[in-house]
Amino acid sequence: MSAEPSREPSYGASPKPSYTQPPVSSYGASYSPYGGDDQDAGDAAEDTYEGGLRKVARLILLDPLDRILLLHGHEPDDPSDDWWFTPGGGVEGAETLEEAALRELAEETGITDAELGQVLWLRRCSFPFAGRRWDQDEWYFLARTAVAHQPLPGAAGLTELERRTVAGARWWTCGELTRTHETVYPTRLAELLRTLLDEGPPAQPVVLETEIV
Repeated sequence: MSAEPSREPSYGASPKPSYTQPPVSSYGASYSPYGGDDQDAGDAAEDTYEGGLRKVARLILLDPLDRILLLHGHEPDDPSDDWWFTPGGGVEGAETLEEAALRELAEETGITDAELGQVLWLRRCSFPFAGRRWDQDEWYFLARTAVAHQPLPGAAGLTELERRTVAGARWWTCGELTRTHETVYPTRLAELLRTLLDEGPPAQPVVLETEIV
């Protein structure tokens, strides 16, 4: 699990972590990803983050219409303090970044048919959320699904914190991201997505600005 804060970040010099390459309405419906019989509130997993730099795998998941899937998060005690962010979360145990990306996608959305591609972007960020600070080293993977899942199949592996802070999900076109006044993370997502769609994936992962809130 990894939510993003809604405050405006400041920018600093970005560290350069090492890496290996491992006809529709313009607006998609907004909907909750938490439907289905597999949602038993008593089965919510515990959040295990204990501080320190957290390695996170995120997905730039595109559907056949080149729309991107974003989740809608908010502070647990203040739903008005909200933002949109990409699916993904922390690496667990000995799993690879690729394994973490696909596991998180299945847990958060129920989508299991995504084809994982290359690493697009790298980002370091630090932000307050749910009463503590989160420091993250984020790896953004390109992924595609052959089906425009709507509604989402259902989120089966949410932590207790995710159940309290993720309100829904929707597919966004690049144009919608460019025009929106809502908070979206990473902050340059509309620009980055436009470049990806126009030019294709970069030859090497692009290191984004560090975001500190």
